[in-house]
Amino acid sequence: MAEPGRKQFILLPLQGIRVPLMSAAAASGRFLSKLAVRPGPVRPISFSAAPGVELRLLDSVDEYGAKLVEIAPASLSALRAHQPSLRLVPLAYYHPAVTPRLRIESRVAAAKAAVKLRLLVVSRKGGAPVAGALVVAFTAFQERVGAQGRTNAKGEVSLALGASSAKLQRLYVYPEKDYWPLLKKNLTVRDGDRIGLARLSLSYVDCLRFFYGSASPRAGLGLKVGVVDTGVAEHPDLDIDGGENLVVGENKGQYGDNGLGHGTHVAGIIAAHGQPPAGVRGLAPAAALRSYRVFGKGSDSASNYAITKAIDRAVEDGCDLINLSLGGGPPDEAIEAAIQYARAHGSLVIAAAGNDGRQPVSFPASYTLSLAVSAMGRKGTFPAGTTQGGDVAPPYGQDRKNFVAAFSNVGEDLDLTAPGVGVISTWPGGHAVLDGTSMACPAAVGAAAAILSAHPELLGLPRDSNRSEALARAVMGRASPLGFGSLYEGQGLAK
Repeated sequence: MAEPGRKQFILLPLQGIRVPLMSAAAASGRFLSKLAVRPGPVRPISFSAAPGVELRLLDSVDEYGAKLVEIAPASLSALRAHQPSLRLVPLAYYHPAVTPRLRIESRVAAAKAAVKLRLLVVSRKGGAPVAGALVVAFTAFQERVGAQGRTNAKGEVSLALGASSAKLQRLYVYPEKDYWPLLKKNLTVRDGDRIGLARLSLSYVDCLRFFYGSASPRAGLGLKVGVVDTGVAEHPDLDIDGGENLVVGENKGQYGDNGLGHGTHVAGIIAAHGQPPAGVRGLAPAAALRSYRVFGKGSDSASNYAITKAIDRAVEDGCDLINLSLGGGPPDEAIEAAIQYARAHGSLVIAAAGNDGRQPVSFPASYTLSLAVSAMGRKGTFPAGTTQGGDVAPPYGQDRKNFVAAFSNVGEDLDLTAPGVGVISTWPGGHAVLDGTSMACPAAVGAAAAILSAHPELLGLPRDSNRSEALARAVMGRASPLGFGSLYEGQGLAK
């Protein structure tokens, strides 16, 4: 957080995120180089490149690369005047592209809310209590009126519904892991009722496994994949090749899960190497996974600076594919520059289209140099009575069981579609099912890794824009239209 009266900006070169070595002696290159060794409190910078400018260096991509700085507003004009070849980009924030859980917006009237109704959430088979599940009870769904709470260690939750029984228009139960989420409509609940959840079977054929089957243990061999996300937890089904925490102020070696679990789920879709019934397998189990954490501890917001630096690190570490299961913020020069840098150095960025219910593709997937992925699903690949049933919507494919998820963003920026409804994958301490273009994106990345591992001649190309273009052509060339139309699926399902 910036000091009072000061703002944070990203300083970018005129082009890209690093000043080319041939231009390092130019004024902007000299300025960035000298700034790189001037961390500390806000103070005047006295060298001739920008006399009297007050700023503080917070972080740096590289000596001649982008900088995160804190600057006094009065200094902005002076900095632009003395360094017209540097771009000043304000901070912006992005979020995981997983479908949001529905929440109560208005509670039952206070006079009634004092009376609470207790529910017990248990496993449908065996009756074991399910702890940590979010229970959301709507008495008026359209107005989002009702009550919510989390189950305790005994699986109990108390809901302030104003009576010992209540008529609900909808009841949602979102377990943390190991169970399918539940949706019930138009029911009456009574104090002490038991709500049963279906336990995940890791042998279950979800939409990911329906379309891709069980991957060869060698799928993805020779590929290195960067996951720019909430970090990846240690898990029996995952091998992490390394990574970095790019959150300013946090330990760069702590690139594991930040407490949200999202990145662990994404990583498993790409390259989990487990085997049912004890584990799960991703689409490219032989690919080398690297974790680039851009979300702070417990946070669901990632800055454009952290994302920019993460893409830079993934490129420098030799990642062939970079997964961005995030978005929702404004178009941003810094992230665009990082994606340009990736493409210029032979890496391909694949991004989630967003989950705003048929809205235009969100940034950064909407940027022309990234591949944007929508989410599709299939009837029959999730149990009846689960929240996934609410995601079924037209258009339907040539096979009428296939559909584009109701939550998925669509439009002319789309390049691919992939399974994103009811996807089972790795989770800290177990396995979980999630929905979103966040899940479709790594499905496309995993499929791309499997495709490209069969083309060592492409992987062996010099790491430049010709290489990244060849990778994109190979992946897009294998896409199969499912009959949704290009505004919903781009070129189709990568397989």
